[in-house]
Amino acid sequence: MLPALLLTFAALAAAVLRLLAYRAQMLEMARLLEETPAESNVRLTVRMESKAARRLCRAMNERLEAGRALRQETLRGERELKYTLACISHDIRTPLAGALGYLQLLDGEPERQAEYLDIVRRRLAELEELLDSLFLYTRLQGGALPLECGKTAALPPLWDALAELYPQLEAAGIRPDLRFQEEAMEVWASPEALGRIYRNLLANVLRHGGGGLTVSARDGEIRFSNPLGPGPRPDPDHLFDRFYQGSPARGAGGAGLGLAIVRELMEQMGGRASARIAGNELEIALTFSPAHFRKEPS
Repeated sequence: MLPALLLTFAALAAAVLRLLAYRAQMLEMARLLEETPAESNVRLTVRMESKAARRLCRAMNERLEAGRALRQETLRGERELKYTLACISHDIRTPLAGALGYLQLLDGEPERQAEYLDIVRRRLAELEELLDSLFLYTRLQGGALPLECGKTAALPPLWDALAELYPQLEAAGIRPDLRFQEEAMEVWASPEALGRIYRNLLANVLRHGGGGLTVSARDGEIRFSNPLGPGPRPDPDHLFDRFYQGSPARGAGGAGLGLAIVRELMEQMGGRASARIAGNELEIALTFSPAHFRKEPS
């Protein structure tokens, strides 16, 4: 009888010790959660050989990781918003201040009214272009601008973009050299988006190029090559970043969004935009989705 009682007592004592150990472990985990800052990378640990305790610990660590990731994403979003607002305010103030300045000069120099009004129109046109780019980029980022893609002739939108910017190209002494492997080349794209891509690339050449432009195409890829202008060389790895400031771009007009829009449009059409520098030449390549090589269903 005594041995049985001793065994029962030992079992009860063991159970009590396990419960006390569970309690101590739970209190330790609670204390750690209460005293540790939310941004800490601390992870909970459990010493007990219990599937339930380990499962609880694992679930709490996963929730802690998710909370940390959410806070980091929120902080990143806040930093990006502050940076975007700073860039936008800078880019809006520049043409607006210029327009207001020349409007004030009209009072003191009425004989130069036509000249000053022309400058004001150009400044306001820059502001309109900036706001248009911001609106388009915001819609692309938010997925509010679905693109209808299909087999699209690559050359006609380029002719339209060249015709639209012909006065500026001529004034800059740029005569584009077109080298298409085949004039009937087709790509998988939205015609409207493709035209916007071409206009943005041509505008980039006008603002930051050193004169001259070659547009070549073959095997589903279109390349824009132009000599680099004076000043610091851009970083090809960041050329498509929004508000990129690694070149004289911010001082040469524009919102710093033209090439970012090019990348967004290409990616939404299943392609990609890339850049490299060879010698004194900047080359931007548009690689389109091979979807247009697929056979249409019968």
